Amino acid sequence: MTSTISNRSHRFSVAAFFFIFGFSFASWASRIPLIQQKLGLSDTSLGVVLFALPAGLLVSLPISGWLVSRKGSKSVVRFASIIYGCVLVTLGLAENTLQLVVALFCFGLAGNMGNISINTQAVGVEALYKRNIMASFHGIWSLAGFTGAAFGTFLSGLSFDPPVHFAIVLAISFIIFLASSRFLVKKDAQAAENPPLFALPDKSLLTLGLIAFCSMLCEGAMFDWSGIYFKKVVQASPSLVGAGYTAFMSTMALSRFLADYFTFRFGFKKIIQVSGLFIMGGLLLAVFLPQFYTAIAGFFLVGIGVSSIVPLVYSAAGKSKILSPGIALASVSTISFFGFLIGPPLIGLLAGISSLRLSFAVIALMGLSVSILATMMKEKY
Repeated sequence: MTSTISNRSHRFSVAAFFFIFGFSFASWASRIPLIQQKLGLSDTSLGVVLFALPAGLLVSLPISGWLVSRKGSKSVVRFASIIYGCVLVTLGLAENTLQLVVALFCFGLAGNMGNISINTQAVGVEALYKRNIMASFHGIWSLAGFTGAAFGTFLSGLSFDPPVHFAIVLAISFIIFLASSRFLVKKDAQAAENPPLFALPDKSLLTLGLIAFCSMLCEGAMFDWSGIYFKKVVQASPSLVGAGYTAFMSTMALSRFLADYFTFRFGFKKIIQVSGLFIMGGLLLAVFLPQFYTAIAGFFLVGIGVSSIVPLVYSAAGKSKILSPGIALASVSTISFFGFLIGPPLIGLLAGISSLRLSFAVIALMGLSVSILATMMKEKY
């Protein structure tokens, strides 16, 4: 992976593409209520429609790893970033439910191609730096999410329709693409000449996948249920219902910029162990002391806990000595993705059987599981 391009240029380029994907996704998310209203979708119908996105992502998982290993992450991330922005515009142009479902499915396909390829690029930059910097890239994605949400709110206030909004996002993304794409890492580490379409993970990758599964299960639950928890359990005023989600997201984003330093100082295993305990402690604090400020503090801790796990797991998977980075990342992502899918409905099921507080207490066990799985690991990353 030698190149006349400086390591810093590679790093800024990869960060720029993380920003493109985070900014585009948040732009879509910021306009979901208006698109729901435009198409006359009930909450139930919207829930069914939105499932098209993870369906596209799931279908794309083995294909993305194969493409990255066959064509190289540089080519795939370039292709995926342009397609992602173009499909985003079609989301705004959808005139009926079927068009929206098809567009969302394609959005999931392109998004996961971008996810696998850009994380493979990040693994390549880490190899150049010879230290962990993956978490800072994911911090850029979180920062882009805040930016995209704020930009969407701003344009909504100016009465910009979603197609115009998304076209502006595409234009901004294309400018970033032109400025950054030539600085991407040219050759991936351990590239495979004839990669399989799908490969079963070995024991070390399976453990990494299970760690990410537990973390993503918690993360998915926080994304979908934190507001409801503050409304029904904490009984916050309507204007403060979103405070828990904001607390969680802010510490998750900030901690990702600090995680690489602490990983370099204390090591992969200790950071994962402590992260799991932060998740468990934060959720249990919100469960046993469901007052406003204690719940906020608990959600702060959960944000810190989940912030580092997936970036560090991806970084470790990309160093696999058995599979190429693209295939290894796809294998781990497949396992972790199911955690993200299972978390929200599991909360709802447990809340229906017992209570929302009990369901959050059960999710806290996933944090403990992260620490236990990390303790059992023998590999050093």
